[in-house]
Amino acid sequence: MAKKNNDGYLSAAETRRISRQNRKTTNELEKKRKRKNVPESEYLTTMKDPGNAVEFEDLHTYFFTDVGTVHSVDGISFDVPLGKTVGVVGESGCGKSVTSLSLMQLLQRPQGQIVSGSIRLNLGNGKAYDITKTPEKVMQKLRGNFISMIFQEPMTALNPVFRIGEQINEVIALHDDEGKSDESIKERTIELLEMVGIANSEGVYKMYPHELSGGMRQRVMIAMALACSPKIIIADEPTTALDVTIQAQILDLLRNLKDKINSSIMFITHDLGVIAEMADYVVVMYAGRVVEKGTALEIFAHPSHPYTIGLMASKPVVGKKAEKLYSIPGKVPNPVNMPDYCYFKDRCEMCVSRCSGEYPGMIKLSDTHYVSCYRYYDEKEGK
Repeated sequence: MAKKNNDGYLSAAETRRISRQNRKTTNELEKKRKRKNVPESEYLTTMKDPGNAVEFEDLHTYFFTDVGTVHSVDGISFDVPLGKTVGVVGESGCGKSVTSLSLMQLLQRPQGQIVSGSIRLNLGNGKAYDITKTPEKVMQKLRGNFISMIFQEPMTALNPVFRIGEQINEVIALHDDEGKSDESIKERTIELLEMVGIANSEGVYKMYPHELSGGMRQRVMIAMALACSPKIIIADEPTTALDVTIQAQILDLLRNLKDKINSSIMFITHDLGVIAEMADYVVVMYAGRVVEKGTALEIFAHPSHPYTIGLMASKPVVGKKAEKLYSIPGKVPNPVNMPDYCYFKDRCEMCVSRCSGEYPGMIKLSDTHYVSCYRYYDEKEGK
């Protein structure tokens, strides 16, 4: 834990101590990560449920900064079933995107590191890899073919100096093991552009990103993500910068394409309306932890964690007049110095006496519904 002086600033000596400790920790982790000729047996694993596409178990992803260690993902566990959409919801900074980047192994190293836990990826035919131990060379083959990502802001994800066609061609050429010709790659690219609803596919193929609207650029990003028919599609807030009409079109497109190529979607957003429309299962995150998870019906019909209840209350309802929308009081705790009790306690309006104890574990409300809250401990312990 970083020690601050009375003014709230770190001393030079303390900053140097933190930097030395960070270098020591990250060097050890990077040494393991950069090993060559790692045998497959080291990262080969078994799915707990063959019906899952991905299984996150007790995942810890930290960022080692000059002011201390940021616990971005602090021990999360949830599954993404085959052919289903799992919505990951929470306010900015709760660890949603870092979870997806951990799955893709796209963390900004050496500062960002998966410290512990496992991410099991189902490759089919009874084979699975633990992504946290998989070497970079193997990950290059998994990205695109098994996992792909639709990034949050298409203008920064697309290269402004290359034409649209060249960028999609590159994805197909890199990940397609058949060694297709340039003509067949171009045909596949145009087919993908048509698949995502771009009418002038031949024209867009020759355009640069700045010549397209936000909705068109987002469609191009979806085409790139679907180029190799991946098993898992990570959609990181793909509709944030779009207007409502285009947003609805993109959601319909994703839903239809998921069924067409039989993929699973991990849909990351802070918009509960989008989650209600898209998701089969919902995972609610707060300050790097999962506070509630269950089916979409359970979460929306019976929200149990005070944070989930607060999120529901802060959403406007059609046909219901309200002078002022509800706002969850307080602010998220400092991720460098997290409290040793429930992270939501200081903002919670439903506290019980036990909330001052250690962080609550998961309580099972039904076969698919779990919540991390002391309000349900006595009820379950009494049974």
